[in-house]
Amino acid sequence: MSDTRPKLQGLVPEALRPRTARIFLDSLEVMADIGFHDFEVGVPQRLLVSVEIWLDHIPPADCDDPAFAWDYDFLREQVQELANARRYNLQESLAHAIYDRVAALRGVRALRVVTSKPDVYREARAVGVELASFSGGAPER
Repeated sequence: MSDTRPKLQGLVPEALRPRTARIFLDSLEVMADIGFHDFEVGVPQRLLVSVEIWLDHIPPADCDDPAFAWDYDFLREQVQELANARRYNLQESLAHAIYDRVAALRGVRALRVVTSKPDVYREARAVGVELASFSGGAPER
């Protein structure tokens, strides 16, 4: 069977060449024993966790081998494991635990971790914490 996909090598203008590669886990819902108020202790709360990872390499366009992909299941399991590992007084503590675990993985060039409690204030979507390895909206190239 022959490969009938069009060959685009050299047809993409330099200005449109990918400059970064990012994978993300967006708003993973976990239950965590988190908070320092008396009414929060021992009462798991819904927490949303987002992780954005900028990769230290851009996979080539013709690479379709799963061996070169990030394992989203692994990332999800790591966040769930940390959320359930112990009770946390502060979102900052959990965010740092997730951040440190992911930052230690091979291939991470830049990282952002966001945790938020969506059920704290009726008039707000959520309250939360963000940690990033860069300032601004995205890392420099």
